[in-house]
Formats: sequence, C-alpha cells, structure tokens
Amino acid sequence: MIGVVGPSGVGKDSVMQALAARHAGVRLVRRVITRDAGAGGENFEAVSADGFEARVLAEAFALHWQAHGLRYGVPVAVNEDLAAGHLCLVNLSRSVLAEAQAMFPGFAVVHLTAPVAVLAARLAARGRESAEVIAARLERAGFALPDGLDRVIRVENTGTVAEVAEAVWTQLQPERVAR
Repeated sequence: MIGVVGPSGVGKDSVMQALAARHAGVRLVRRVITRDAGAGGENFEAVSADGFEARVLAEAFALHWQAHGLRYGVPVAVNEDLAAGHLCLVNLSRSVLAEAQAMFPGFAVVHLTAPVAVLAARLAARGRESAEVIAARLERAGFALPDGLDRVIRVENTGTVAEVAEAVWTQLQPERVAR
C-alpha cells in the first residue's frame, strides 16, 4: 500500500493515474467520499453522510477520516488487491498515515509538493472551490507529515505528469518496498 499525500492541487490523482497507466500491477484505490458525484476530479464513489456512517458501522472501510468538511473512506476490498500482490496507490490524508502504516505491512508514503503559486493556479483551474476554500486549503499546504513514518518519498510536482510519475517510480521500485 502506497499512500499518496500532498496539499490540495498538487496533482496527486494525475500522478497516480499516470503510474497505474504505465506500470502493470499498480492499482488505484477508489475512495468513498461524501462529495457530490458531479464535483469532478478523481474517480470516487459519492455517498450521503448517512450512507457513509452506515458503512463505518458495517466495518466496510479499511481506513476512514474527515477533512475539508467531507468524509473519506478506503474500502476493505483493498486487502484483496494487496493479497494478490498488487501495488495499491491511494490518496490519503496526513491524519491517517500512522494508522495506515500500522495496518499495511510495507506501507510507504509518496509526498508530492509544489510551490504555493502552482497550487493556487491548479485549485482555481479545477473550479470546485470558492476563493475562500482555496485560501484555506493553501494555508494547510505547508503542514508537515507526522513523525515516525518508515518510508517517505518526496517529489516536487512542477514538471509534466509523465516526468513526475517517472521520478516517483524511480524512487519507489517494488523491490525497495517490503511486501
């Protein structure tokens, strides 16, 4: 399991999609989110707050958290892909990294970064958030990762998606990640 983190607008989903397209055996984890289905962006399953809570109670998530006024969940089905030997990429919150590391043997973090001006332009271009929400997201852009993470790969996302994906892959060779 590889948790991909970084500030809003850094291009996590684009880099993840490029990695999955270029490398056999890489799977993208489809998150469940209490976001409107028409919001665009990543391929996610939209659910109501009540539907999300019902899944929490049914223990249908390997991980779940709240951020940006939304709830996010990683379905337990990810364990099947991991058991089959696939490398699974999931967009995670920094708040659940320690929990993910404890839960998934060989867990690694890909931490994508970019200058604030780049983040601001990307957030504005996607058209999902108001100027106030964008400003709040940019304020959190510099938050540090939690202490105690075993494997962290840092890559600045200022090149093309293909260049950044290759930089991540070069650092994240499967033989470097204990399974």
